[in-house]
Amino acid sequence: VHLIPVNPVREDGLNPKSRKRIMPDLLTEPPAIDPVYEAHVYCNIPTIAERSMEGHAPHYFKLVSVQVLIRHGDRYPLYAIPKTKRPDIDCMLVPSRKPSHPQLEAFIKHMSKGSAAQMDGSLSSLPRYPSHSLCEMGELTQTGVVQHLRNGQQLREIYINKHKLLSSDWTAKQLYLETTGKSRTLQSALALLYTFLPDFDWKKINMRHQWSTIFCSGSCDCPMRNHYLEEEQRRQYSLRVKNNDLEKIYVDMAKIVGIPTRQLRASNPIDSLLCYFCHNVTFPCTKTGCIGMEHFKVIKRHQLEDERERQEKKLYFLYALLATHPFLNQTVNRLQRIAEGKKEEVFVLYSAHDVTLSPVLSALGITEARFPRFAARLVFELWQDGKRPKEHFIRILYNGADVTFQTSFCKDHYKHSSKPMCPLEKFVNFVKRDMFLIFNSTSYYDACRRRAL
Repeated sequence: VHLIPVNPVREDGLNPKSRKRIMPDLLTEPPAIDPVYEAHVYCNIPTIAERSMEGHAPHYFKLVSVQVLIRHGDRYPLYAIPKTKRPDIDCMLVPSRKPSHPQLEAFIKHMSKGSAAQMDGSLSSLPRYPSHSLCEMGELTQTGVVQHLRNGQQLREIYINKHKLLSSDWTAKQLYLETTGKSRTLQSALALLYTFLPDFDWKKINMRHQWSTIFCSGSCDCPMRNHYLEEEQRRQYSLRVKNNDLEKIYVDMAKIVGIPTRQLRASNPIDSLLCYFCHNVTFPCTKTGCIGMEHFKVIKRHQLEDERERQEKKLYFLYALLATHPFLNQTVNRLQRIAEGKKEEVFVLYSAHDVTLSPVLSALGITEARFPRFAARLVFELWQDGKRPKEHFIRILYNGADVTFQTSFCKDHYKHSSKPMCPLEKFVNFVKRDMFLIFNSTSYYDACRRRAL
């Protein structure tokens, strides 16, 4: 099943040439929803180092495993606005051009020597880094590479330098790496690993290919999941039709570019406009006029309203539970094996898309989370209590913020516990049993064939 993005927020690019600034520098979060501020957060332009809560625990706790789910970095659009010039963005990696990273030059050299890596199937034919002077559709940009070089560096400082999760003589068995078959997800994973690993050795890199954007592997047959996705898309359509401001904006933009309104809407203009916005490139013009900030704001505001309604209506939540169970079940099984003393796969990296992260956040009950920005990261940490070695706990972090106690299965635990984390068994019970309660079922197979209560 090829899942259509359930939220039409999507993607991006990078330009060395002169361009107008269209994005103000906003430092403080506005009190109400501000579409320009939210777009700024979504772009995730690498500027100042962010503070993160990864790796925080009482001193007697031992970190035993880390599993990371990332969204690829900034990319060129997947859609083009008809009859406009494509945004002029360069996907060659140029270390002297901003945004850059101290290890970008070394990364480019290292990526050109990757013949020893084990790559599943079609992954071996994908380029290891972006290299077109005019980005191709969906291609990772230099911004996207830098975002994940920074992610890897930040995680290395915490998990390698501080917690010694991997030693300098780490083995291939200690890693589990999986990516979808897009160059942007493979390249994002390689950028993060390059700055994260104690020593990036191609012979130890074994990258698995995941054909499904929801990482359902061999458990993808789920009729009710598809039913809830269709219902969710109907809800989305209904909200869009009711929005008169949005309709006026689409009519106006269609006139500017000289195409029917329906064709403009089908070209998903927000995908292109976000690229112009994130790269400070002036929005496109024709002889009839220019697409401007007001058009962008109305479309972006509608998107944010759609996200809010999506949380309230629960259709997406039901879809998310069924969509993410195979992935969460695999995660839980691995954490249980490691808690039992198995030493392999202490660091796991899944490189994926917004349509992967978004349902995982929803299924876990993290309703306050923003829609996954470029290079978003969701981290599952497994800790062992040094005073009671048989007891294991998890922490869940989203873009560096601890969201453990926002999850539905651990919401109230902190009220009667002195430990800043969640017992592993609470997560296990949620994935193995409680996820199915709303479907009046006791198993994934049954829930996939039964309507929710």
